[in-house]
Amino acid sequence: MFSGPVTYPGTAVNKHRPASARPAATGPWVIDTRDVGRRPGVSRHYQRSAQVEAEFGFDPVVLVTRGSTIEFAVLAESVVEGVLLTGTATTPISGECSRCLDPWSDTLEISFSELFAYPDSATEETTDSDEVFRLVDDLVDLEPVVRDAIVFALPQAPLCTPDCAGLCPRCGGRWADLGPNHEHETIDARWAVLKDRFGGDGEG
Repeated sequence: MFSGPVTYPGTAVNKHRPASARPAATGPWVIDTRDVGRRPGVSRHYQRSAQVEAEFGFDPVVLVTRGSTIEFAVLAESVVEGVLLTGTATTPISGECSRCLDPWSDTLEISFSELFAYPDSATEETTDSDEVFRLVDDLVDLEPVVRDAIVFALPQAPLCTPDCAGLCPRCGGRWADLGPNHEHETIDARWAVLKDRFGGDGEG
């Protein structure tokens, strides 16, 4: 699962919406819509968890790492054109602070909503294969839906703390460790060449 390419900042996320690929009949991501039926208005709740088998996100800034567990809850509702899936998902995320480069971790919660069209519906007949998900043998594969929603919600400039001061531009030290009195000697450019040549302080 999660076998698609890692997505980087500025790269569009391609929603993989196969028209004919049949998802595996079992697994945490798969919902058998025969449990819901085709009468509009009928719905059913599902509570699932799935393990990430390949990391994805914005490497190395923020990632959902391999082995993480994504928890998700979904309402599957039968509508005229197919089955509407609406829910939330929660996943741990980790990466580097965009200011001080220290490692950080957090929990991300996202919402998603997606229509899976019936094979014989007007929606299925009038839309391209990459514009809408299709039901295949009454099965729904939620993995690409949840993955895309997570990638779109990932912070592209995460911070270890909201007030992170970042790094000193001169020595690269963390301002949080250096303290408010940290400073560097500033040499008049007119004396810099003499100091480098003679090792003096450029005075006298």
